[in-house]
Amino acid sequence: MTRVLTTFFGVGLLRPAPGTWGSAVAVALGIAIDHLFGFPALMAATMVVTALGFWACARELAGRPGEDPSEIVIDEVAGQWLALVFPAAAFWHRGVEDWALDAWPGWVAAFAFFRLFDIWKPWLVGRADRRGDAPGVMLDDLWAGLFAGAATVIAAGLWHGLMGF
Repeated sequence: MTRVLTTFFGVGLLRPAPGTWGSAVAVALGIAIDHLFGFPALMAATMVVTALGFWACARELAGRPGEDPSEIVIDEVAGQWLALVFPAAAFWHRGVEDWALDAWPGWVAAFAFFRLFDIWKPWLVGRADRRGDAPGVMLDDLWAGLFAGAATVIAAGLWHGLMGF
C-alpha cells in the first residue's frame, strides 16, 4: 500500500522526469477537486495527502537512510497542491468558485514556480532536501510549494496591480 501511495498510484513510474509528471498530474487533479468540490475540499485534500505522504515515505524508506527515489512523487503532489492552494484561496476569497479555465495563468504559474523551486532547491528547500531522511523527502517539496504559492500571488499582484492588467 505504501508503494502505491508514494508513487501516487503509479505516476512516479512514468519516464522521463517522474517529478514533473507527478506535478502535472497533481495540478490536473487539484484543479478537478477545486472545480467539483470547492476550495475547502482542495485544502482538505492537501492536508490529507501531506499526512499520508509523511506516513508512507517513513514506511517505504525505513532502513534506507539518505534515499529519495525518483519514483516517490507523493511529495510532489503535496507540494504542488500547496502551491495551488494560494491562487485557489485568492479566488475563493473573492467569491470566484470556478476559476481554473478563465484564470489559467494562476495554475500555470503555480506549476512553473513549484518546478523551479523543486529543482533549484533554494534556502529551506535545499536544507530540507539535505536532511537525508524520510521527512526531508516531504519537507523539501512542501517548502517549494510554499515558496511557489507565495511567488504566484506576488506575480499576480504585480501583473494586476502594478502593471494594471
